[in-house]
This record gives sequence, structure tokens and C-alpha cells, in this order.
Amino acid sequence: MINFTDLERKLKKHELDNCYVFCGSDEKLIKQHVKFVTDNVLKSDFMDLNYSKFDGNKADFEAIIESCETMPFMSDKKVVVVYRASFLSDSGGSKTSGDLKSENFQLLNEYLSNPAPHCILIIYYVFSNDREKPSAKIKKLDKKACVIKVDKLRGEVLQKKCMDLFQAAGSKIGKAELTLFCSQVDNNMDIVVNEIEKLVSYAEGRDITKEDILAMMPQKSENDIFNLVDYLSQKNIKRALDILNELIYKGEKIPLILFMIARQFNLLFNIKLGIESGKTKEILAGELRLHPYICEKMISQSMKFTLKGLKRNIELCLDTEKTLKSTSTDNKINMEVFMIKTVM
Repeated sequence: MINFTDLERKLKKHELDNCYVFCGSDEKLIKQHVKFVTDNVLKSDFMDLNYSKFDGNKADFEAIIESCETMPFMSDKKVVVVYRASFLSDSGGSKTSGDLKSENFQLLNEYLSNPAPHCILIIYYVFSNDREKPSAKIKKLDKKACVIKVDKLRGEVLQKKCMDLFQAAGSKIGKAELTLFCSQVDNNMDIVVNEIEKLVSYAEGRDITKEDILAMMPQKSENDIFNLVDYLSQKNIKRALDILNELIYKGEKIPLILFMIARQFNLLFNIKLGIESGKTKEILAGELRLHPYICEKMISQSMKFTLKGLKRNIELCLDTEKTLKSTSTDNKINMEVFMIKTVM
């Protein structure tokens, strides 16, 4: 398993593999890596004729293999991309869906024993959260394919990417302000791009200031709250408590943590209510003032709860808030009791 730097080095040496498997939690960043490989393999003149794309959640894998084995047109290579390949996860789901995932993985495994030499097969799997690790299936493929774990951009790499985005948007930002921005933003490329667009629009042509950044950007802890609630939806109380402890260690106050959890449950309740009444993602994103990417993730998360369950959890939030304000008992214990109740 390699990282993007290793991949870049291999491609510069014209060392091509027959199959690339990308995995990570940032889909936009994965897509950029997929484009990087594709642009290194195909010439733009015949891109459309030698490029195929399949939805990994729905596609018949036999059709994917047939596409791989079809000869390229006026080119040495062709590229076949399978996106959101859920069959690479270890989770089962229903018996039918579990059987299909196993069958697709088996067909992929057999194909990679003797892949078409003229085809570059690119598959990517998006983790459900930042803490997910490469599955046993992905590790197994590491022997037959080039597996790339797409880690989120950090440090100087993140700063350079953000500077490029600010400059492309025609806005100036100083080194100190850039460092502050990168320390505050959740390093998910969809969110990074959205926050830069908001700041550029807010500044209206002038240089970005520290005050602009503090005024416009959400707190980074919101992503931790999303993951915490996601673990509660899975009844994985141990991982949810791990995130609670991380937030406390980072200095977040328990009343604020509870407030953010309550806000998340309220948003999920309104989203689920909206979906059940026929509202689209675009309408909900506008009404709730959410970025479309965040709204999409929250729609998926809302499906893990019933309306009754969300209403009960909101009531538990209110009860716990009263307990925190009216008693002298340990706040951390009260939060742990509250979280356990949400999964009962």
C-alpha cells in the first residue's frame, strides 16, 4: 500500500500498473488522484472513446470486465473507473447485498489474476468516516493491484493547496492568515473549496484577514460531532466515547459538546422529515443552510435513525442539559449515561 507521493514518483518513471485501488474518506481528493492517473495514461484527443465509468454500488461486474477486455481506439491504453465500490468494504448488510458484494469481489480477484494488458482499471472506495481503516478485501488486493491510501492533506501540503485555490479565485491571503485558515478548516477538499469560496465572496476583492476567517468559518469540532453521532447510529458506544474523550482532551467543554450533539440530532430530524415529505437534497440544503456535500452526508446519516428515535434523542439532550445545570454530579459521567441511553 502506497501514498500519493509514491504514486506520483512511479508515474513520472512511466511505471504503470494494470489496476489502481484508491481508498480514503475524502472523495474529492480521491477523484483528483484518479484524474491524475487518467491524465497520465490517456491523451485528450481520444479520451471519450477510451474512458468508461461504472457505479460500484450498482454495476454488474461482468459488464465491467467486458469493458476492460474491449480493445482501445487509436490508443495503447484505455481506462475503466469503478467509483464508490462498496463491495470493497467488509460490512455485510442484507443477505442479498452481502452475496452480491462477495460475488463482485470474487470476480475482481479472478480478473486481476490475468488482467487485460491494454486496460488500466481504477477502483475507489470512500470510507464512511475518518476513522475507518482499509478493509481485509483491500489489503488482499494489495498483492495484485497498486493500492493507494488517500490520506487527507496536512501541514505544508495543505497550505500549498489552499494557497493555489485562493490565487485561482483571484484573492490574496497572507502567510499568517493562511496558517490560521488551515488550522481551522476541516481538511476535506469539498469543505476546503466551499470555505475558500465563502471567504473570497465575503472579502469582495480585498485581502483575506484574520477577522474574516474567524467570522466565517465553522468550528473544526463539528466533524467530530458528525462522527460521534454516526457511531451512536451504529450502536458503537465504545467508538463514540473515544471521540467524546478526544473532544474533552482538546479542551471542548461538555455543555458545548452536548449543544453540538443536540444541534446534529435536530438537523437530522428536520432532514428526515423533509425527505419523507418529498423534499430534494437541493431544497433541504437551501432551507437548512448546509453545503450540498454536507447535506448529502447528513441525509445518509438520517436514514440510520427513525423519526421516533431522533425525537427521543433530542428529548434526552434536553434532559441531560437540565441535569448538567441543576446537579453537582460529574458532567463526564452524565454525558456517558446520556450516550448509552441513545443507543438503548
